[in-house]
Amino acid sequence: MVGEVLSSLTSILAPHGPPVGAKLSSYAPGDYSIHFFLQLALIVVACRGVGWFCRKFLAQPQVVGEMIAGVILGPSLFGLLAPGLQAMVFPRETGNVLYAGAQFGVALYMFLVGLTLRLDHFQSKVRNAAMVSGAGLFAPFVMAILITPWLLTVPGLFAEGLGRGGATLFMGACIALTAFPMLARIINERGLADSPLGTLSLTAGAFDDAASWCVLAVVLALFGGGSGVAVLAIVGAFLYVSFLLLFGRRLFAPLGRAVEMQGEMSATVLAITLALFCLSAFIMDAIGIHGIFGGFILGVFMPRGLFVEELKRKVEPLAVVILLPMFFTYSGLNTRLDMVNSLPFLLIAIGILVASILAKFGACYAAARLSGEDNRTALGIGALMNSRGLMELIIINIGIQKGIIEPALFSMLVLMAIVTTMMAGPLFEIVYGRRARAEGELGRLGAAT
Repeated sequence: MVGEVLSSLTSILAPHGPPVGAKLSSYAPGDYSIHFFLQLALIVVACRGVGWFCRKFLAQPQVVGEMIAGVILGPSLFGLLAPGLQAMVFPRETGNVLYAGAQFGVALYMFLVGLTLRLDHFQSKVRNAAMVSGAGLFAPFVMAILITPWLLTVPGLFAEGLGRGGATLFMGACIALTAFPMLARIINERGLADSPLGTLSLTAGAFDDAASWCVLAVVLALFGGGSGVAVLAIVGAFLYVSFLLLFGRRLFAPLGRAVEMQGEMSATVLAITLALFCLSAFIMDAIGIHGIFGGFILGVFMPRGLFVEELKRKVEPLAVVILLPMFFTYSGLNTRLDMVNSLPFLLIAIGILVASILAKFGACYAAARLSGEDNRTALGIGALMNSRGLMELIIINIGIQKGIIEPALFSMLVLMAIVTTMMAGPLFEIVYGRRARAEGELGRLGAAT
């Protein structure tokens, strides 16, 4: 029976894909859709199923389960056990479609996160956030300065011709990253969305990631992209944020008034809002940062009150259940965990992991303590900021696509991203969450799934 089902599936999918090496233009529109719907079904089932398992048995948030599900659907497990079937379900020719949906999903989710950001919390914690963010940038780059000369002596890690300066900047950006989308999901699921700790961590993480992307732009410029890449990213982001700071609230206020007057969000207001979101994501992508920051920044300056409630009611279920898992799956499809295949490379991978944890967790904890936070809160901030997740996968995918790093170092950084992300939730619960939840400071664990 199983053989007959697989045979039927093969007969349906195989004729729709071009032979290996065929040009993308030979792939008909109908071929994209027949794979896309099957891919989406598998993505939704896998992400919800693995997410449930992680919440139930591993005390991990839904978002970690979705990251693992993405890896399971990729070459690391599905492709290892059934390479032919995996290649038929996820042919490389459909990658661009899945990529576009993934970017839309994660940017839309970050737009919703921006809507819930409490600026009053940020204003009251601005000094603390600045110190945590600064430490979360400074220490990783110091660590990169220390370890990169050693890594450059190992063949097969960095591309030939990449100087020490470019390699150091790239490693610093990788270590300094905080998993912005993952951090947002963890904060939401742990009942921290409206808390000062959650706002401080999310804001510091946003600053760190934005700075890391600017550093990446500099590396690309040093590696052949031209100085204009770095200038456009940094200056463009500054001008766009400055514009929203000066005019954003007043420009978008009529949307909030329209919702308040009607008592609900009309289709017209929803259409205008989503068009603004797409435009904001486009601007940030176009200048070389990333669309997710365009979504997040726009959300920060949107009206509050009923506008937010209605928008989340209409958009959030689709974004969380279908669109965001596409982001995790796309990254998982590009992950190979079998690349660290020798003892020397395994030891290097462990060294990178330890150095990354010391630089990010240790520095953010110390900065939070120095800024006046109590020990428990500082430990919680350090645990959250140490999560790197798929933001790491995005930046290292850019690195390997641009020829900055080799597959071996790519795989080591993937391992670092997965471990630091999986340890974030349990570590946060140990140092902060359990006691805060017992004292009624936080909501029920896993309520927002």
